[in-house]
Amino acid sequence: MAEKVQALASTGDPKVVPALDALGEGDLYFRKSDNTVFLTKPAGANFTLIDPLTGEVVGEEAKGALTKIRVNNSLRRTIRSALGGLTLLSDDRNVRLQAADAVLKSPSAENLGLLETAIAKETDAAVKTRMETARAVSILTSDRGDDEKRAAIAMIGEKVGGRDAVGILMSAAPSLDAALKPDLDTAIAKIQSTLAFWDLGQNVWYGISLGSVLLLAAIGLAITFGVMGIINMAHGEMVMLGAYSTFVVQDIVRDNFPGLFDWSLAIALPVAFIVTGAVGLILERGVIRFLYGRPLETLLATWGISLILQQLIRSIFGPTNQEVGNPSWMSGSFPLGGMTITWNRMWIVLFSLSVFFALLALMKRSPFGLQMRAVTQNRRMASSMGIRTPWVDAFTFALGSGIAGIAGVALSQIDNVSPNLGQSYIIDSFMVVVFGGVGNLWGTLVGALSLGILNKFLEPTVGAVLGKILVLVLIILFIQKRPRGLFALKGRAIEA
Repeated sequence: MAEKVQALASTGDPKVVPALDALGEGDLYFRKSDNTVFLTKPAGANFTLIDPLTGEVVGEEAKGALTKIRVNNSLRRTIRSALGGLTLLSDDRNVRLQAADAVLKSPSAENLGLLETAIAKETDAAVKTRMETARAVSILTSDRGDDEKRAAIAMIGEKVGGRDAVGILMSAAPSLDAALKPDLDTAIAKIQSTLAFWDLGQNVWYGISLGSVLLLAAIGLAITFGVMGIINMAHGEMVMLGAYSTFVVQDIVRDNFPGLFDWSLAIALPVAFIVTGAVGLILERGVIRFLYGRPLETLLATWGISLILQQLIRSIFGPTNQEVGNPSWMSGSFPLGGMTITWNRMWIVLFSLSVFFALLALMKRSPFGLQMRAVTQNRRMASSMGIRTPWVDAFTFALGSGIAGIAGVALSQIDNVSPNLGQSYIIDSFMVVVFGGVGNLWGTLVGALSLGILNKFLEPTVGAVLGKILVLVLIILFIQKRPRGLFALKGRAIEA
């Protein structure tokens, strides 16, 4: 059967395309009485008979009078290759491109003549390159000379590249002469070297991406922990509240203003900041201000608050994940060399850096930031200079909670929005803050990126869980040598 398919394809007649299409789809039958072949369509208890070359209806026949022509996977590959060769000369650019792809995936020496004819006539550069690549792959399966096959190996390594090229060359290896083995090995080694480089780059990007997520989750904790010394176990729930704020905003936008969906995240950012900032202010004024100087009691109280907030969200929204959609500008991906960069991760990296520098400017350039730093370095001296340290504490806690809320907006685009969302980040956030230096924003940035990249390099070799354990052990060992982290804050009260 494969020989008959190739014989049909070798005619170059586009009229055989419908018949080959139908054969591949299992819609080609022959009549038992005279072995005539037809395309068929169901017509009640009968089949409508269609001439496979002209496409004209020629009558009806009982289903029992016809037998389906059976095909297997090997024959389907032959059919795809044949169809690719037959449509290489189509007037439609997309059809020609698809045909070249079909031949590339199912190379056959029988298509070489059609490929070379199509290449000579092709004017579109992208389609011509694809056809030339398909020709090179087909040459490896043919009886062409060694010089042509050497050139084909070089072209596959250059034009196809990546793991696809390695697969093509390795599958062709058994049929090639021994004289071509050095060229084949050289091409494969070169491709694998390039792949190793891009794999390294991809891991670094994954690490930066994870680091940006950790930065978003930890940056609010850095200022509350640094200024107030509060071990806030409810910080993760602020992230979760920000994610649920995004869900509510998107739900309202979908129902009432569907044309504004691409702007839903921009609307959700101030909403999440205000909601979580207000919750943080209430918690600080209602609970935490009574526990200053008692870190263990603070830890237990905030842990209890985190459980209350989780149960509150379960009662309102239910325990299941909620759907938060990606705007069009955060969907999809784009290639960068041998890497693939997703738009949502790219925007989150840029967003986390924007939040970092905005907070840095607030700390360095605003009166509130000056008061916050004064309280951090020497609370008693700041109080004696007229700074109302209780309100600095309150608004600092509200600011940290608000930043956690906008972190939740970003994390809703890459993680499940559920009552347990914050629990995934609270431990990592504390590790980032302690490793970078308590209360130091630059330390938080360096710590988040360092831990993100380290995690992504450990995961492929030791697994995700063991990788996290190793990171924790390394941080513990590091803190033994530098108890104040990478970038320690300075001040009389701190150093005392």
